[in-house]
Amino acid sequence: MSDGTGGPGADRGWSRRPALLVSACLLGVRCTHDGGHEARPTVQALRGSHHLVPVCPETVGGLPTPRAAAERSASDGRVRTADGVDVTEAYARGAAHAVRLAAAAGVVGAVLKARSPSCGCHQVYDGTFTRTRVDGDGVTAEALRRAGVPVVDEDDVAAGRLPGSS
Repeated sequence: MSDGTGGPGADRGWSRRPALLVSACLLGVRCTHDGGHEARPTVQALRGSHHLVPVCPETVGGLPTPRAAAERSASDGRVRTADGVDVTEAYARGAAHAVRLAAAAGVVGAVLKARSPSCGCHQVYDGTFTRTRVDGDGVTAEALRRAGVPVVDEDDVAAGRLPGSS
């Protein structure tokens, strides 16, 4: 059934579904630092009610898969690998791409990977590589919030909270 616009997705009803930017790893794309994915059925189920726009800010920022694990320093906000390589610029490029993609797709919000130095939106690991969590956002989550895009993580979705809902 067409929506009358004749555009992409006209026969799939995409134009009537709100769009969500989603961390690609949550949809099963093998783009995590170790070459795996973090597929979550609760996030994948959003396909029934939303048009999902996948993105991996780390790979579009120029980092390979697999790649060294990285954490965002609580002291200066920089992103570094355990051996001290500063990868902040790649994270910033990926974040800028995610913001542009969100705007182009007209998303109502984003569902991001919890605790990631890029996508974490409530807590991130503190940069000591001791699995210590601190309150704060990853580089992409921070950039999306600055751009006015509401963000949640997969734990929020599992609890029934979507971006923009209370």
